Amino acid sequence: MAIQINGDNQTMKVSAGGKVEWPFTVTADSDSVSATFSVLAGPDASNAPDWEVSLHDSGAEILSNFTSNPSATIKFPGKKTKELKLVVECPSGARFGDNVSVEVVFSDGPESDSMSFKAIAQQSIMILKTQMDQEKSVVQDLYAKAKADQKVKDIYAILSPQGLRGYVFVEGMNTERVREKVRDIKKARSFVESDDPGKQTTIDDISAYLTPVSAVIGIVEGDIVELVNGPFKGEKARVQQIDQSKEEITVELIEAMVPIPVTVKGDSVRVIEKEK
Repeated sequence: MAIQINGDNQTMKVSAGGKVEWPFTVTADSDSVSATFSVLAGPDASNAPDWEVSLHDSGAEILSNFTSNPSATIKFPGKKTKELKLVVECPSGARFGDNVSVEVVFSDGPESDSMSFKAIAQQSIMILKTQMDQEKSVVQDLYAKAKADQKVKDIYAILSPQGLRGYVFVEGMNTERVREKVRDIKKARSFVESDDPGKQTTIDDISAYLTPVSAVIGIVEGDIVELVNGPFKGEKARVQQIDQSKEEITVELIEAMVPIPVTVKGDSVRVIEKEK
C-alpha cells in the first residue's frame, strides 16, 4: 500500500451562500505527499459562478482554488494516516441545479490515489424577522415585489405560519437578491443569521408549520366551551364526544331547557374551562 484515500464522498446539496464538508483520511508509506485538486463547475462552466474549494489539515487551510499555489505538501511525521477535510462553499449567486465537481489527488511521485466529490446548489430557506403582528403585511409587500420582477425568479415561496408571531419564512435561490428585495419593506426587520455559516434551515426544520393543526387538538370530553359562530354563538356547552377524523365535536348546551346534542366543527368553539 503506497497511498490510499478513505472516506464518504457522497454527493451533497448546499444552499446558496452555504458550505458542505467531507472529512476523509489519507494513508501513505512516504513521509510527505503532494496534494492537488481540480475544480469543474456546471452545468455551464463558462457562465457558472465561482465556487470556493479548500483542503484543510488539522483545521488549517492548506490549499484553495482562490490562491495561486496549485499544490500543497502534507507531512506524515511519526504516523502514516492523516485526517483531512474538503470544504466547498456555494456562491450566493448560484442558480438552482448549479454544481461543482472536485477531484483531489495525492501523490508521492510514483504512487498516487484520487477521490472525486460533487456538490449541487439548492434553494435556501431564510427566516425573516418582522414587526410583531405585521407578518401578513410583510408577506404581501414581498410577494408584490417578487411577482413584479419577471426577469429573475429569486423567491420561490413565502410562508407566514398561523401562530408564529414576528417571523416569516422565505424560500429563494440567490440569497443576496432576496435580501435586496426585503431591504425597503418597512415592517421587515432582518434575517436570522446562524452562528454556523454552514448550517442552513431545511424543510425538516419547519415541517411542523407545514402540517395543518387539527381543530380539535387539546379539546377533551368534559371541557366547557363557548360557541364562537353559528346559531348558538355565545352559548356555553359541555363537550360530550370528539370525532378526530372529521374534526368535529358534539356538545350539550348548558343553559338549554332540554339537553340536545349539537355537532359543530372544532374551530367553532373556544375552550373556557378544562375538564377536571
